[in-house]
Amino acid sequence: MPNTCVVGMQWGDEAKARIVDVLAADADLVVRYQGGANAGHTVIVEDEKYIFHLVPTGILHAGKTCVVGNGLVVDPRGLLEELADLRERGVDDEGRLWLSLRCQIVMPWHRALEAAAEAARGSEKIGTTLRGIGPCYSDKIARTGLRMADLIRPHNLRKIIDGKLDFVNPVLTKVYGADPLDGDSIYNEYAAIGAKLKPMACDTIKLLNDAVSSGKSVLFEGAQGCLLDIDFGTYPYVTSSNTTACGISPGTGLAPKHIDRVLGVLKAYCTRVGAGPFPTELVEQPFQAADSLDWQAERLPHIGAQLQTKGGEFGATTGRPRRCGWFDAVAARYTTTLNGADAVALTKLDVLSGQPVVKICNAYECDGVRYEGYLPATVDELDRCEPIYEEMPGWQEEISDARTFEQLPAAAQAYVSRIEELIGVSAEMISVGPERDQLIIRNGGWHVQA
Repeated sequence: MPNTCVVGMQWGDEAKARIVDVLAADADLVVRYQGGANAGHTVIVEDEKYIFHLVPTGILHAGKTCVVGNGLVVDPRGLLEELADLRERGVDDEGRLWLSLRCQIVMPWHRALEAAAEAARGSEKIGTTLRGIGPCYSDKIARTGLRMADLIRPHNLRKIIDGKLDFVNPVLTKVYGADPLDGDSIYNEYAAIGAKLKPMACDTIKLLNDAVSSGKSVLFEGAQGCLLDIDFGTYPYVTSSNTTACGISPGTGLAPKHIDRVLGVLKAYCTRVGAGPFPTELVEQPFQAADSLDWQAERLPHIGAQLQTKGGEFGATTGRPRRCGWFDAVAARYTTTLNGADAVALTKLDVLSGQPVVKICNAYECDGVRYEGYLPATVDELDRCEPIYEEMPGWQEEISDARTFEQLPAAAQAYVSRIEELIGVSAEMISVGPERDQLIIRNGGWHVQA
């Protein structure tokens, strides 16, 4: 299989994991290259649900090597819990999971600082997962972070903990009025965690480049979605990493020339968790972060509530309800361009079954300016954007048993074709349900092993 990147092209939650899971059958290595435990990847195999936060989803395929790249921020406590759960369920990771010595480690002070800062923002909350991701990436950029290579070396670990708490505790207590952290208890816990993870830690840059040089294939698994990218997303309502395919090289140490193709993943409608602009949102009133970040179905109009319920639109990591809206072709054209997507996988098409009419946003208008393939740079402009919709007939048939494009109702075929026309690339995969086999593979261009 050519080296392939699977990347979410909306605000995350596009059901990327089930696409990665299918393609992993043909790959030799599956690599996470950015993000942290704020990403929840769900795979359903024979009615059994697996939720991944840090471990690449390829671990479900026996014999596949899985790599946590240097671009991640790793919560080591959460990683051990995730591995313990997988082992209890019969998933053998022995000798198949490798952790970069250079990945940053999420520590208790990261979570404490994030929680305190979010609380202090009041009505201006960003809507983070409170997993310490942002503060950990901040330490990385400030060159004060703790890496896996330090976690597994007790002397380094002790030195960094003491130095960080000399700075963090005054901030927690004097700025935020929070409790201080105890260095001894943190050291004792994390030194033990480091000892458990040490056998999996290695130079993944060498591992990956050696693998590619020997002809092995790599599947890159992105987390979150492109509209949450720290540089290209709806800043400041974004995550703290490069969620586009652009993040692969700095997150793995593999040169761009080794990325053969990019498969973007788009949901057949749009969702977003937490605060931030959302032009096609199906909501009765504009989102007010001051109210709450918890969205209830009764706050949505009938169609939005249907999509939320039928699509199971609740965050895998936080359980928060996802805000729902019509498909946004403006945003999809933008992210297709950013990623250089060769094709897309269109997921959750089955959720739209039963809608008499389906809508696609093909442009925005804001302050007399029309946007068709790019987004305004500021969120206040994006908030003022009025979506311009085109309506298409919906379909009443359930489509979960379709395995070819021709088996879809004519209206569903027309909907997919219109999306392809608007974004300029083909939908080579179409999911019609959460199970592995509920997937339409088109044109033979994205081979999937039977």
